[in-house]
Amino acid sequence: MSEHPPSEKSIFLAAIEIKSATERAAFLEQACAERPGTVTLRINSANPTVTTASPDFVAAARGADGWEGQVWDSTVEVTSTTLDALIAVHGLPAFAKIDVEGFEAAVLAGLTRPLPALSFEFTTIQRDVALACLNRLAELGPFGFDLALGETQSLTFNRWLSSAAMRAHLLALPHAANSGDIYCVLQSA
Repeated sequence: MSEHPPSEKSIFLAAIEIKSATERAAFLEQACAERPGTVTLRINSANPTVTTASPDFVAAARGADGWEGQVWDSTVEVTSTTLDALIAVHGLPAFAKIDVEGFEAAVLAGLTRPLPALSFEFTTIQRDVALACLNRLAELGPFGFDLALGETQSLTFNRWLSSAAMRAHLLALPHAANSGDIYCVLQSA
């Protein structure tokens, strides 16, 4: 992910990287959402890695410990697509990383079949989004879950937990844990 300040029409969060075993990466200036259309990106010029399409994320961060000084100071409208539409054009990915600052559940709502493996970001200021993601994945298939806190990319359990066990773990995390990624692998039925 780029750490460069966003330009008006080329925002790093709106770029979707598509890879398969048979083709090179394709970069699309679109956001993923529940349905095709447009979304408003809220840009944090001082910290573009937390640019988001989620007004609820911005509201949750306002005044929260660990999020002091974060300001979303401009917006831009971008076209949106769905994971289903991307799969129809580019094929089923072996792995997808969803890291969209509180918009993860909306992205997963645009998916109607299970992926072999994926990860999605969570924050302790919006645990409800992570719980909604777990619920959506349970609707799509039997997944196992593990997580990495912060930017460690080191799995916590080194085994696949049930959705219920991951839910309990997320709810028990201290606020100071702040964020991490939940890794999800489709299990055989």
